Order: sequence, then structure tokens, then C-alpha cells
Amino acid sequence: MLLLTHVLLILWISTVGGQGRHCDFPKINHGILYNEKKYKASFPVSLGKILYYSCEYNFMSPSKHFWTPITCTEGGWSPTPKCLRVCFFPFVENGQSASSGQTYLEGATVQITCNKGYSLPDDKGSITCAEGGWSSPPECISTKKCLKTDIVVANGFFSESEYAYSVNKETQYKCKPGYMTADGKTSGTVRCLQGGWSSQPTCIKSCDRPVLVNARVKSDVTWFQLNDRLNYECHAGYENQDGRTTDSIVCGEDGWSHLPTCREIECHLPFLEANVDVYPKQEKYKVGDVLKFSCRQRLKRVGPDSVQCYQFGWSPNFPTCKGQVRSCGQPPQLPNGKPKHVKQEKYEHSEMVEYDCSPNFVMKGPKKIQCMDGEWTTLPTCVEPGKACRFMPQLENGYSQPSVPPYQHGVSVVLSCRNAYTMIGNTTVTCIDGIWTELPKCVATNQLKRCEKPRFYVRGQLSSYMHEFNHNARVSYKCAGKSTYVQTVCINGKWDPEPDCLGKKIQLCPPPPQIPNAQNMLTTVNYQEGEKVTVLCKENYAFLEAKELVCKSGQWQSLPLCVESAQYCGLPPPIDNGDITSFPLSAYSPGSVVQYRCQSFYELRGNLTVTCRNGQWSEPPTCIDACIISEDRMNKNNIQLKWRNPPNRYAKTGDFIEFECKSSHKERTPIQSFRVLCQEGKFEYPTCE
Repeated sequence: MLLLTHVLLILWISTVGGQGRHCDFPKINHGILYNEKKYKASFPVSLGKILYYSCEYNFMSPSKHFWTPITCTEGGWSPTPKCLRVCFFPFVENGQSASSGQTYLEGATVQITCNKGYSLPDDKGSITCAEGGWSSPPECISTKKCLKTDIVVANGFFSESEYAYSVNKETQYKCKPGYMTADGKTSGTVRCLQGGWSSQPTCIKSCDRPVLVNARVKSDVTWFQLNDRLNYECHAGYENQDGRTTDSIVCGEDGWSHLPTCREIECHLPFLEANVDVYPKQEKYKVGDVLKFSCRQRLKRVGPDSVQCYQFGWSPNFPTCKGQVRSCGQPPQLPNGKPKHVKQEKYEHSEMVEYDCSPNFVMKGPKKIQCMDGEWTTLPTCVEPGKACRFMPQLENGYSQPSVPPYQHGVSVVLSCRNAYTMIGNTTVTCIDGIWTELPKCVATNQLKRCEKPRFYVRGQLSSYMHEFNHNARVSYKCAGKSTYVQTVCINGKWDPEPDCLGKKIQLCPPPPQIPNAQNMLTTVNYQEGEKVTVLCKENYAFLEAKELVCKSGQWQSLPLCVESAQYCGLPPPIDNGDITSFPLSAYSPGSVVQYRCQSFYELRGNLTVTCRNGQWSEPPTCIDACIISEDRMNKNNIQLKWRNPPNRYAKTGDFIEFECKSSHKERTPIQSFRVLCQEGKFEYPTCE
């Protein structure tokens, strides 16, 4: 009895001691457990448990079985689960090996004998199968040396002291000052190949980007080759020695042909009739100066009441003064448009008529005409439906409502700011003839400026006694002698409209100028603050920058330029699933650079930018398709994504997508097929049953 008790005690102790024995989840590089999802939640497992694992493509277990069993023992998993690299040994060109055409596992070493005059890349007699493949390429390369005497660096020199180089070795060369490699660098490399040097070193004459005074270049290029032409433009109000605002310089053997000198443009007062008065009267005027006219002896002015000094001179033409003036008949008909109001048969001198274009037509030129001594000034033009906008402009710290491009002329898009940002400006932008109206701004809410209390001196009374007001605060004020209150709003530190009890005189702009190389838009009508006039270039001419004039502070701003279109580029070439990162212009000067971007999950291939040269754009990039993961296809194949709640159903080229079987289903295709690679929008779905 005592002996039996002793045996039972030993068995009990042995059992208790074994209760803590278990095996954790095995981590297998390049491998996966059979039904891993099912078993993963049950770890650790007890002694004696048998599991199976499989290896990824190009890997294999030491047993070389597709499914390899492992057992939980006191020493851990046995055998230790491993996935070894599989290396295929091909036929060796210029050498021999008894291993040609055979397959080896990771760790195996293969002997290679190279023919005379050839050796392995690392000069050894063997290569080893490693996790990443063969330790060196299984090839015999020529032991021939490349000599520096076999190659000449014109306008440059080798920067290394070695004389001879083995096959596949590189050496660096540098260019002399004033010269660069073909890709715009100061140094380059050449490689020793079996047939000799890879290429002839190239150092070409170059010119650095010049520093200009009172001028600018419309190009992001930083260096220029021999005979390259660089176009420049003088700043507004300046011209070069030849009296032009645009010109070019050429990169020559001794550097740039010349450096531009832009000087301030001046307008001089021409001879005036004796009965015409001007104000202000001075010897010379700067660009932007406005000259006002009046007639003496109660004569009638025929022509504009003011003109403005531009880089091309005074515009419009000066008026004359007459004793008698004629009236005008009915206003002329406008193709694809009509007058707003025609209320009389006869119009007196200086009377005006305003026009509108038919729906979907765009007005070019002044919208009003005026009767001038029996003749109407030039009609505007209503052109065909405006161009569409190809993409939605990016709003910094904001976003647009979901919509699909292109956006037709006249279409508006609603904009919003991100959290913690406040919008300053209109909440919508509109596509007008291929160009979006001005974007609002999204300003950090905690950085919004406050408005000070308006100063009315003794002429006004405010409805609030506060000294500072927050953004969007509304206040009312009443001017002395007035019975009604007027409202104004604080917009980021400024009142809109600006409170005014002094009766400031509204500044009018003179009639818009006749832009050189633009269609005729002769008019004598003055314009108010903020009004715009759209310009139309003549045939074979294109816009550079702005398309419209803007009346601001009594002067016309953002003067359009109509330039010959032969050397200029139009809109950058469109690409599928991508677009340019900047606002599109009607014309781009030679040397202009535009950058592209792809839509989310599309991969950009090729050059990030295109350059305008000789009226043509360089080759644009492409956006490689993303892989779209189909919910219907997954349901049909009884699979689901392995990782829950992915941010979207897309994957980029080069990304891996991992699937698993849905509940109560098992793999029908090999386990390796559940981890697939996205390649240019294509991949294979695994299947479960």
C-alpha cells in the first residue's frame, strides 16, 4: 500500500510539472501555418500538438514538402520550422559547372570554373544560395581592363588616380568651370564593360541662370546649353534699351550674349489742341499714371475723359473738343448677344448701352458702348461656349465637394475649410472659359485678426462701445445728419465695407486700353472699382498670363499680353488619372516648366515635369493604374481582406494584397495565392470553397 501511494505521488508530481509545458505561435519567415486564422487564437498549444506550414513562392522547407508537419515538444517546435530560399543554377556562359540546370536550397555552395580571360564578379570560385538569391550573379565576366588612355574627357578630367578598371567598375569625371554634363551636373560616371567603356564622357558648354535687374525669366531651368535661348520680361513699367518689354539672350562660348538692362518706361505729353485741358500737367509720366481731360468754352468732349500710361504708351487715344456733336440711332446688333435695354429710337452724345451674351457664350471686350458724335464705340464679342476647366484647383487647408472633372464653363463648385480653419472669401468658385475664379483662403481660426473700432472722428456714431471686434462680427453705424444705420462686417482684421462718413469720392478707371495684338475694343466708357474687361487676342496670338483687365484704385491692373503663338506652348498635355499642380495658363513662354501629379493610389512613371521648347511640350509622365479590389469578386470567391477596415479598396503598383477565406470556407487555391502583388492595375484573386 505504501509503495502504491509513492508511485501515485510521483505520477501526480510529474503531471503537475507537465502542465506548464506548451509551445507559442511559431514565427516563420517566408512561411505561413495551415489554417493559421483558425489556430492563432488557441496559442499557446500543449505538448504533442501537430501543425502544418507552407512556404512562399521561391522558398521551400528543408523536407521539400509543400505542407510540412511540426510537433510541439519539450524543446519547442520540432523540427524547427524554416523556409529556405530556392536558387536555380542556370547554364554559365563563358564557364563550366557540374551544377548547371539544378536547383539548390539556401546555404548550398556551387563551384564554378570560368574560361580563360573570365572570372566571377567577386573573383571567387564559388557562389552561395542566400536568402536574397545567389551571393553574386552566376556569370563569368571578362577580366579585361579598361584604361584611362582609351577615353578622353573633353573640357573635363578624371577625378580618381587609378589607371586601369575591371569590368563593371565605375570611375568619376568632372567638368571644367563653365561646362556641365548632358544632364546638367558638374560631374558624371563611366563604367567599364566587356566591350570597353560604357560611353564617352560629355562636358558641354553651359551658362548659369543669370541674375536680372528689373526683369524676370519665366523658366525654372537653372543651367543652359550652348546656343540655348532664354526669354526675359522687364518688370511692369520697365523696358529694355530697344524700347521693348520682352526679349531674349543666348548662351555662347563666352557666356550670355548680353545682360538685359531694363529701365523705367516714361510717357510724354503730346501736342494738344488749344481748347483741351489736361490734369495733372507735367513733363513725363510713369506707367500707371492717369491723365484727365476737360474742354474749354463749354465745348463737348469727343473721346475718353481720361487715359492711362502703359508700357506701350498712352491708351486709349486722346479726345478732341467740338462745338456741336451728333446723336446716334439704334444700337447695333450683337451676334450671340443683345442690349440689356433699348428704350429709345435716338441716343444723345455720350449716352451708353450695355450688352449681355446669350447663355453659355463668353463676352470679350467692354460690355458697354457709348454714342460719340454720331457713332457708337466698338461692340464687344460673344464667343463660342467657354472652355472647360480640366481639374479642380487645390485649396490649402481646405477641400471641394466631391465632383467629377472636366468642369464645363459656368459650373460652380462649393469649397470648405478643414477643422480649425475659417474661410475668407467666397465659398464657391466658377469655371469661366477654362479658368477658375479667385479662390478663397482658409486661415487658421486661432490666427484670425481682430478689427479695431472704426474711427469716424466727429462724423459718425457706432452702435457698440467695444474697442475690438472678432472675425465675422457685425456692427452698425450712423453718419452725422443721416437717419439710417449702415452695417459692416469684420473680415480677418479689416472692415467690409470700410466704414465711411467722409463721403470719399469713388475712383473711376479711364476707358480700358487697346492691347497690342488684341482685337479692337475702342471705348470711351469709364469703369468702377473691381470691374473687369476680358480681352480677345488676334489670330495667331495667344495670352501670356492674365486674360482680363481689373479696375483697381483708379488704374487698370494685370495687363494682358498677346504674344505670337509660334514659340509659345498651349495647355500642358493631359494625362489619364493625373493633372498639373498649378493653375493652367493660356500660353507658356519657352523654357516654362510644369509639374504633374497622379490621383491617389496611382503611381507616376516618367519625368515629374514637362518643359516648353520651340512651341512643344516635352513628353509627359503616365499614371500607372491602381488595383481596385472588387467586393463582388471577393464574395464570389468566398474570400475577404485579411486586415479589417482598410482605409479604401485600392492598392498601388508594388503593394501586396492579403486575403483570407470567409468563415466556414477553406482554401481552394494554394496558400501562396492569398498574398498577391498589384502590378499596373492587375492581380489574381484566390479562391475558397
